[in-house]
Amino acid sequence: MNLTALRTRSPGAVTGSALYDDVAMETSARVIARYSTSFGMASRLLTPDVRTHVRNIYALVRVADEIVDGVAREAGLSNSDIVRRLAAFEAETDLACATGYSTNLVIHAFALTARQVGIPQELTRPFFASMRADCTETTHTPESFSAYVYGSAEVIGLMCLRAFLDGHSVTADQEARLVSGARHLGAAFQKVNFLRDLSADFDGLGRNYFPGVELDSFSEDDKARLLADIDADLAASSAALPGLPASSRRAVALAQLLFGELTERIRSTPASALIRTRVRVPASVKLRLAAAAAAGKLP
Repeated sequence: MNLTALRTRSPGAVTGSALYDDVAMETSARVIARYSTSFGMASRLLTPDVRTHVRNIYALVRVADEIVDGVAREAGLSNSDIVRRLAAFEAETDLACATGYSTNLVIHAFALTARQVGIPQELTRPFFASMRADCTETTHTPESFSAYVYGSAEVIGLMCLRAFLDGHSVTADQEARLVSGARHLGAAFQKVNFLRDLSADFDGLGRNYFPGVELDSFSEDDKARLLADIDADLAASSAALPGLPASSRRAVALAQLLFGELTERIRSTPASALIRTRVRVPASVKLRLAAAAAAGKLP
């Protein structure tokens, strides 16, 4: 199935299931455009087919996250109601991936991608497990933290990698390096987000993701230790970057450059300020990094 060809037909030429597919993919594209300037910007450096797949993946995980942390809570749903809604969302995702159809447009778009590039339940199940953990766990052990990061971030990198490699042949060794790079990059993204959202997660949601870190006494040593772990993840993912197909390499490079820049800004923010401030990358810097990635610069 050529998803891009479907989306680029004139409106009058698209009818029936093709029209439904088209509207579903347009919905997912709207989700990433409104929710994430960074990932939206990076996705524009993907070739059209790959871009559509990545948007479909992003929209599913974003809506699932909104069930757990966003509008569901704002609407007054209880924790048990949220758990039930998430379970229904997961069940509908499984059914759509099996049948190729969902009444939920975002799930339908994801199923189109999952069936095309081969995203199995071995990747979706850990993701939903991590989303459920957000409803029950407020602190983590090293073991539960690793499991959470794998399910909430690393598997998303692996889903995207399936899209990157669709139609490309790689050796087993090449694939192993790319899998490692995708996992490390996903882990880095998640840990950076945890670090810059320390106060929001704790004060707003009652969560402290990092094992052994006490926000009341968060220190420069704590920050340095967490950044060293992120640096190692970014270095490992950077090493795998040249092995990606050209259709996705520049986009992944931009994502890594953006999070590398965010990491450096966190590094220069005092620990005492970090627990009160959400560090951001200015739009002008994002545009400069996007131009560098488009020109072929690798981290």
